[in-house]
Amino acid sequence: MVVQGSERSSRRGRRSTTMGGMPLNDMPWWRWRSNVRSALHMLSDPAFQQECWLAGREGFGDVTDAVYRLVEDTWLDSWSADKYVGTIFRDAQEAALVDTAVLRVLRIMHQVGADAPVTAYMEHHGWPEAVRAAREAHIRLAANDGEDPEAPPRSLEVLAIMNRTA
Repeated sequence: MVVQGSERSSRRGRRSTTMGGMPLNDMPWWRWRSNVRSALHMLSDPAFQQECWLAGREGFGDVTDAVYRLVEDTWLDSWSADKYVGTIFRDAQEAALVDTAVLRVLRIMHQVGADAPVTAYMEHHGWPEAVRAAREAHIRLAANDGEDPEAPPRSLEVLAIMNRTA
């Protein structure tokens, strides 16, 4: 089966542009991609976790919020990211990296509990591996969107603005 692309198809190899410093994604389901990327970014950054989650800084949610953004619309807790290649993810490598991160983070969440304090996640023996997996996925997705993976995570308010205006 051959799928015909439109002028705006992500399959043409175009990358994100920006509007006022905020990316406009060329993926069909870019809002879902934005949420997944936001979650992976926060889950992949130990300094952010210390400075925001442990410190209780407002505007960034907590670990449970990040996990929710990772799986809420995508159902990545029920099926593979590979299902979304071409809509949320650009290629099978992105999907595989996201699957690995999701599985590692969900395993910890199920062991410590969804409402556990952030310290329970961060002290879990598997947390460093979950952070590493999230980092690999975050770097790949950010690079593929033409963004700097080292930039600090955006607040949930900025994410909401991006998802309304883009």
